[in-house]
Amino acid sequence: MQALERITMDSAVMNGQPCLRGMRLTVRRVLEIAALYPDASERRKDYPELQDEDVAQAIRYASLYLPDQTVLLNGGHAVAA
Repeated sequence: MQALERITMDSAVMNGQPCLRGMRLTVRRVLEIAALYPDASERRKDYPELQDEDVAQAIRYASLYLPDQTVLLNGGHAVAA
């Protein structure tokens, strides 16, 4: 598993939310930017401080730390919640 050395948490920055490289750029915001700018070259124009590895680590962080569970509904069909 790769380290998430770009993800930082500091109570003095963005109330301790996970951020990128100590900047006031939260993981959540990076995910939003990645969704709004699927073309990396376009993203780099508007967010030159946001590196490709920042986006990759934000996605990795979210996949590791967001809750994931399976809920069985009537009829036995599984639905991820």
